[in-house]
Amino acid sequence: MLGQVDITKRQAEIADLVQKAGFASVEELAERFDVTTQTIRRDVNGLCELGILRRTHGGVEPPARAANIHYSTRQILNLPGKQEIARMVASQVENNQSLAFSIGTTPEIVMQALTSHENLAVFTNNLNVAFSASSNASFQVTIAGGRLRYGDRDVLGSAAQAFFANYKVDIGIFGVAGVDEDGTLLDFHEDEVAARQAILANCRTSYLVLDHSKFGRSAHVRGGHLSDVSKIFTDKPVPEPYLDCLKGAQTIVHVPEYGSADQ
Repeated sequence: MLGQVDITKRQAEIADLVQKAGFASVEELAERFDVTTQTIRRDVNGLCELGILRRTHGGVEPPARAANIHYSTRQILNLPGKQEIARMVASQVENNQSLAFSIGTTPEIVMQALTSHENLAVFTNNLNVAFSASSNASFQVTIAGGRLRYGDRDVLGSAAQAFFANYKVDIGIFGVAGVDEDGTLLDFHEDEVAARQAILANCRTSYLVLDHSKFGRSAHVRGGHLSDVSKIFTDKPVPEPYLDCLKGAQTIVHVPEYGSADQ
């Protein structure tokens, strides 16, 4: 997988735990994983070298950030939940369909779950998605041209918006940085919102893919509402305030083990 960070399962769990808790001591981590403090130090040193965590007195914490978490960190956070989302989406996609994919780690993981399908037409501004799709010889993969964004490996701006406007696809698949309690979809950059909205405007069915951490997560650029999309795929039951935002809408929510429900 293009851009996948080479870390162990324990390191991924450490990174996820520290992102959620805000801090963890070496001793706490050693006890939790039943290994020596020396082993934990090696794990966290590797994570710090990758920029996923940073050392502080007595332990580790998430790196200071002014915007979104780095793509390499987002790739490993809540990975099992994102993979479950991807399996649900894959079960809804048929062979021979056309799909538009946005930026983000969850759309990338969804694409990986679709590589056993046949004859999909994939349109994307996400180089990670394009790379995964290109592993299937039966897929037709078309990518947006323009300047590649460092780290995220995506193309944004007016060229990306015009790219998506050139096609009418069966399914548009996109994520968001966060969702406000009133159902407003949030991102960190205007160009991210514009590309997502271009996909929404040019697909017959829209799939919003997001893990549970996005509900209530802050980002400062508004763009769309939960009720704008055809289907929502998430890894845990949607909190009540967000379900209230969907009353009267035709949006269908898909959650593992709970099936789907009209909201």
